Amino acid sequence: MWPFTKRSTEVRSSIESPSVSLTDPAAWSEIFGSWRSAAGVEVTVERALGVPAVWAATNFIPATIASLPLDLFSRTDEGRQTADKDPLYAVLHDAVNDEMSSFAWRKQAMEHVLLRGRSFTVIERNKAGRVRNLWLLDPTKVRVERKAVNGVGQTTYIHEVDGKRTSYGAADIIDIPWRLKFDGLSHYDPVSTLRDAIGLAIALEQYGAKFFENGGVPPLQLVGPLNSPGAVGRAATDVMEALKEAKKEGRPILPMPLMHELKAIGIDPQKGQMTEARRMQIEQIARIYQLPPTFLQDLTNGTFSNTEQQDLHFVKHTLSQWLKAWEQELNLKLFAARNRKNFVEFNQDGLLRGDFKSRMEGYSTAIQVGINSPDEVRRMENWPDFGGAAKKLFMQGAMSPIEKLGEAKPAPQPQPEQPASEEDNSDVSQAA
Repeated sequence: MWPFTKRSTEVRSSIESPSVSLTDPAAWSEIFGSWRSAAGVEVTVERALGVPAVWAATNFIPATIASLPLDLFSRTDEGRQTADKDPLYAVLHDAVNDEMSSFAWRKQAMEHVLLRGRSFTVIERNKAGRVRNLWLLDPTKVRVERKAVNGVGQTTYIHEVDGKRTSYGAADIIDIPWRLKFDGLSHYDPVSTLRDAIGLAIALEQYGAKFFENGGVPPLQLVGPLNSPGAVGRAATDVMEALKEAKKEGRPILPMPLMHELKAIGIDPQKGQMTEARRMQIEQIARIYQLPPTFLQDLTNGTFSNTEQQDLHFVKHTLSQWLKAWEQELNLKLFAARNRKNFVEFNQDGLLRGDFKSRMEGYSTAIQVGINSPDEVRRMENWPDFGGAAKKLFMQGAMSPIEKLGEAKPAPQPQPEQPASEEDNSDVSQAA
């Protein structure tokens, strides 16, 4: 028994945050991973995934990032070249460890970001300091702290599972956050932060399911000369049984008893604009994840002319920022901070290939102006090399430097006449 007295000013607080009281319902909701929205619906990550738009968004973006080739390059005096002989190339491109492929790692890590707000990956190195494996952590079991060590602030990642705590330095963790808070350590959880929008989508799903629970029959009220509570109960039971039998046998409902009538209770879904509300929630979730609605299979405003532009919008404004975050975090943590030789980069060419005609026209231009060789173009289409001159770069011969276009060309000089040879004279005489 705690010795509480009038003089005591102690306030029992949360273990995770001493500034939050244990009597705060929001604190308990955060601990157990559930939040109640303004629509009166409890929102969790699992329930959020029950909304088709959330499911589509949190699957589409991670799968797109995971499907892009992730290559390791090395800078040389001639430019850059693929460092496919480096052991790290196989880790990033093929399998990050013996149990997980590179595709599965990137997809699940990005799902953690879009649902939990952050992903953490441990870098396992050998004695020589080379990267051997990458291991994905459960973001709900990681805590980020910053402490002063020898007068210098250092960020520490604490991972706790089954009572066992392991601390990692910032250099050993690949940290991809959705959005950091002002302290630079904690982050925003998209499901909890936007629980009202997601909760409304869940409520609309539940309302639609309940509306069709009785075969599309709305809640009814039996109106008639009922004189006692017992008669009301029996009449209600009879009506419900009649509705169930009619639905089961596929026949019309029997006529009501004399002087009795069934009246619908509640709002007509059409008058309540349920369809429009559900479409609006798709647009809201598209805003959350910065996706054009067409990528959530909402083609209400999709046309043949604007769908391709929305593809470019997705690559330029949504995907590019995530790829840049991944590339810079990997380059920072996998190599030294002052590394200027090796770097990783996603290949986005597959997303921007376009149709066959557009690709061929682009390849033709690239070959004619010396950007790509014919064999390089053939590799982009997974065709075998032709070899020989196809390895070289070509340039149109009629091209000239801009500064020489205004210069006058010298006039051609007349050539002196050559005397006819004896053979030519003999030919002329024979013809005569």
